[in-house]
Amino acid sequence: MSRLRTALFLLALVVPVALAVGSASAFFLWSLDLATASRFAHPALLYFLPLAGLGIGLLYHTWGRPAEGGNNLIFDQIHDTGEGVPRRMAPLILFATVVTHWFGGSAGREGTAVQIGGSLASGFGKWLRLESEPRRILLMAGIAAGFGAIFGTPFAGAVFAIEVLLVDRLSASAVLPCLLASFIADWTCHAWGAGHTLYAVTSVIGGMREWFAPVLLAQVAIVGVAAGLVAALFAETTHGLQAIFARVIPYAPLRPFVGGMLLIGLVYAVGTREYLGLGVWSPNPDDMTISTFFSAGGGEEMAWLWKFIFTALTLSCGFKGGEVTPLFFIGAALGCSLSGPTGGPVDLLAGVGFVAIFAGATNTPLASTIMGMELFGIACGPYLALACGLAFLCSGSSGIYLSQRVGRLKRRRGAFPPGTLLREVREARRRRP
Repeated sequence: MSRLRTALFLLALVVPVALAVGSASAFFLWSLDLATASRFAHPALLYFLPLAGLGIGLLYHTWGRPAEGGNNLIFDQIHDTGEGVPRRMAPLILFATVVTHWFGGSAGREGTAVQIGGSLASGFGKWLRLESEPRRILLMAGIAAGFGAIFGTPFAGAVFAIEVLLVDRLSASAVLPCLLASFIADWTCHAWGAGHTLYAVTSVIGGMREWFAPVLLAQVAIVGVAAGLVAALFAETTHGLQAIFARVIPYAPLRPFVGGMLLIGLVYAVGTREYLGLGVWSPNPDDMTISTFFSAGGGEEMAWLWKFIFTALTLSCGFKGGEVTPLFFIGAALGCSLSGPTGGPVDLLAGVGFVAIFAGATNTPLASTIMGMELFGIACGPYLALACGLAFLCSGSSGIYLSQRVGRLKRRRGAFPPGTLLREVREARRRRP
């Protein structure tokens, strides 16, 4: 009976947290749209990107050091409950992410949503003086709420919050709170009028292809393998560049200033601004966005590589946001570019790349598959599952979240016990001759 009372009490706590996170997510989405529209309306804002980076750097250097760990700090607090997530994390990351997008940084939004959810949930837990286990589950529910609301994928949000914490393992006790939090936050976000981009995959609807068709499965598998390799390369590139910036520029606030100048140089080198910002929408119908890759001839063949470079540079030098939405762009562009050589349907392969690279970069194949079905339709499920599983395997022992704990290594090259940080695995791999 006591367990039932505890479970009901925890579910009751989840409701106000999810309402708050959903409302904050709606405000964040509205702010991002406003910042993006302003950037398009005033192209000269790009030239202030270095100063914006300096401002973000000084803000975190002066007031934000306790919150500087970002998503990794939240994951650490869930595993080893300590002082909790700083309350200042939510307003800091929201402001810094909007500024990053306003001036043209190539970043995402999932990191911000997760940090907002974690910060609000942690603050609520501190206020009620919860014990470590309820606070841990409440933090996971905060992650689920933020992710589900920001992408409009409540099932995937719940599974992501559980799956991302420990590779290959799931926490059964958090399933119901995370589902409740994610659905309430998504509903709240929609109730405030926040919308999400819709993507159409029609090649497997209506006269649906047989899902076991060998040629189509081979085409999907090629995209899944490629997405896993690119995901691993992205994670290692971002971590590597971050280390280089820290070594070359010891004073942290100067790193995004220098990075901002490099991004301006990249814009002139490439000759386009299409790789700035989220890449979700543009007032110019000729610009490449994620949606354009779902149709034949939707973008440049090397668009995925340029977005890769812009995003890795933006995030590694100290601008704020997330990796996931740019990864969607990279994955969809990669799938689109491979549809020509493989002869596969463009929309399906773009959708496969969209979620497969997410699976490889975050080590969450189950959440990625569910997200794909929520976005593209359940008929795509078998193809998405195949691609996400292959991307997960091919990405190796890497990931964008270094505070993930390893349940079972995908490649057994060393004796790492369960619970080992991906950061420790990566460092051990680098030391190996």
